[in-house]
Amino acid sequence: MIDPGALLGPLWTLLAFVGLGWLAARRLAIDPRPIATLLIYLIAPLTFFRGLLLGGPTPHYLLLTLALFLLASLVAAIINPLAKRFLSPQESAVLAFSSGTGNTGYFGLPIAMILLPPEGVTLYLFCILGVTLYEFTVGFYLSARGRFSVRESLTKIARLPLIYAFLAALLVSGLGMTLPDALMESLSVFPATYTLLGMMIIGMTLGRVAIREIDLRFMAGCVAIRYLLWPWLMLLVVLLLQALLPLPDELVLALLLLGVVPMAANVVVVAMELGIKPEKGALAVLVTTLAAPLLIPLYLKWLMPLAGL
Repeated sequence: MIDPGALLGPLWTLLAFVGLGWLAARRLAIDPRPIATLLIYLIAPLTFFRGLLLGGPTPHYLLLTLALFLLASLVAAIINPLAKRFLSPQESAVLAFSSGTGNTGYFGLPIAMILLPPEGVTLYLFCILGVTLYEFTVGFYLSARGRFSVRESLTKIARLPLIYAFLAALLVSGLGMTLPDALMESLSVFPATYTLLGMMIIGMTLGRVAIREIDLRFMAGCVAIRYLLWPWLMLLVVLLLQALLPLPDELVLALLLLGVVPMAANVVVVAMELGIKPEKGALAVLVTTLAAPLLIPLYLKWLMPLAGL
């Protein structure tokens, strides 16, 4: 059984990073847009390149990546036309993007490292790789379509280096190449930087938000998808898989954790890069992140027995 107290320290630490970002924006007048670009084009690709090489991709691991990519894309494809009926094009694009993802990396990975053994962390990494690939392909396209044409949106996707980092890691692993220890050691700074800047950019964006930008309808949609749809969807996925084949406990817990993390910080990062309502996205991310210290332990306490843990 999960001890909620064991999670509170890391959860509040991540929220403290959001507070640091807010202070940086308010007191130092730091512009978060260059940091968003840095995350998308440099830090995220190198973080996942390193993680993929360390995990040692196998067909079974890559099947997890594909399954989560398809699930995230399916959810977004269902939410996208529904959102367009109630929200403006830009807001519906942000909501559609956010519906297929969660804060599985910046927020979820530190929690996974507490809850899961090393094999479970590897399984979790390959799961979030599928979600991240969704973010920078299908999700990025849905977001871009809120402002750009189909051709412009596809052009922007083709420029994203995370796709090429993924292919490069598969090539290096498939050829049996071993990168120098000094290089792998130098890349070890990127995961912590990825988490720190990813959470701080939420606070930086919030530091520039006015009260008039609060949109309760948009926020309610984000919260409902993240904390009502996804936890039970992942439980359903686990139960369906268990009906077909036995699942190791660490994979079950990794999948359940994917369903209970807050809204993705990359909603803000991508919206900022594309210039589509980053302030509204940041407010929704903050609400779901503030709720996380209460809801993550509570949801896991409910869902784990139902999943047979």
